[in-house]
Amino acid sequence: MKITTEQIQDANKSGLDSHKENFDFLANKLTKNGHNVEAILSKLADFQIAIPSWALGAGGTRFGRFSFYGEPSTLEQKIEDIGLIHSLTQTAGAVSLHIPWDVPQDYNAIKDIAQSLDIKFDAVNSNTFQDQKDSKYSYKYGSLSNIEKEIRQQAIQHNIDVINIGNKLGSKALTVWLADGSCFPGQNNFQAALQNTQDSLKDIYKGLPEDWKMLIEYKPYEPNFYSTVIQDWGTSFMLANECGEKALSLVDLGHHLPNSNIEQIVSILMLKGKLGGFHFNDSKYGDDDLTAGSIKPYALFLIFKELVYGMANNPQNPDLAWMIDASHNVKDPLEDLIQSLEAIQEAFAKALLVDQAALEAAQQEHDVVKCQEILQGAYRTDVRPLLEKARLNRGGVISPIQAFRSLDVRNELIKERGRNSVATGL
Repeated sequence: MKITTEQIQDANKSGLDSHKENFDFLANKLTKNGHNVEAILSKLADFQIAIPSWALGAGGTRFGRFSFYGEPSTLEQKIEDIGLIHSLTQTAGAVSLHIPWDVPQDYNAIKDIAQSLDIKFDAVNSNTFQDQKDSKYSYKYGSLSNIEKEIRQQAIQHNIDVINIGNKLGSKALTVWLADGSCFPGQNNFQAALQNTQDSLKDIYKGLPEDWKMLIEYKPYEPNFYSTVIQDWGTSFMLANECGEKALSLVDLGHHLPNSNIEQIVSILMLKGKLGGFHFNDSKYGDDDLTAGSIKPYALFLIFKELVYGMANNPQNPDLAWMIDASHNVKDPLEDLIQSLEAIQEAFAKALLVDQAALEAAQQEHDVVKCQEILQGAYRTDVRPLLEKARLNRGGVISPIQAFRSLDVRNELIKERGRNSVATGL
């Protein structure tokens, strides 16, 4: 299925007058307050977020998986689904492949499909948290940290293979996430596991093309609940420093213990020039992988406040990679992704409204009340007309969810693929 320009125009007809009225009101208000509305719209239009190739099908829990039917069963279909989302939202202009779930069979054909849909290839993701069908060795007791050299070498080679796959597609980054750790006290030697991981990452780093980055992810627990080798941002930062300037930390919003100050982590990493990217989701208890902004929207805004400040004031930090990393258990995956994109853009837009000069002045005067008023004034602004205008300027729709449903996208996909098609991956 491909959404046409005519369908987009038809979807926008009924809402244009209301949108114009709301946008004009907001734009006038923002202009009077000293904001450059056109500059904000430009930043929103340029802000593109990668969709992971595994996220187009239903997610799951340890106990079950419930399909939404019409799932993409090939990489080609997955990219086509991202194209559907991108045509509506104009913010999903990249795909992040997970290997070996989505190894291209025909690289030129895959690149042609992506190019036709204005989709770029973002970071590629390695997988050493599962045993693959033809693997000689098992990762049951770890991969890059494993006590056995042969197992570590197999995991290193997999990452090198992933780099080579990404290089053929035009990717510029490798994301490494390890499930390595221990379930019980005494199972692992903490120092040996960390040293093995460091040595393995250095070997992978040697295989990076000159213009690539290696993004080192972290997670406090799961699947190992006693210890995780790369358990926090400090360990990721330390490993990245040991590898070299092309190695950076990757922040997944769900990969923190409850009430962690993620905005402070973001700020410090950017100051040190070591923040490489983001995986967006939301959580109530742990790594819940819920729709971005569905539980803690104010926290997401505060994180973006630090990102906006860092992007303006920390030239030592490279451009960031953005990706959604959520699990779609009870929602249509495409609708869930659209909601996440909207929430991320909304947090970004509100952060762009923070009066940084006024905030700095209030901080200098220790006026804590004024600081809060400045932040919450930006947060309480209804920025949805800005998001709508940014989408319209790029040829998208005013209301992506409404258009998705009025175009009956899910049923059209079921007609094309059948009810029993299943996405590869989780």
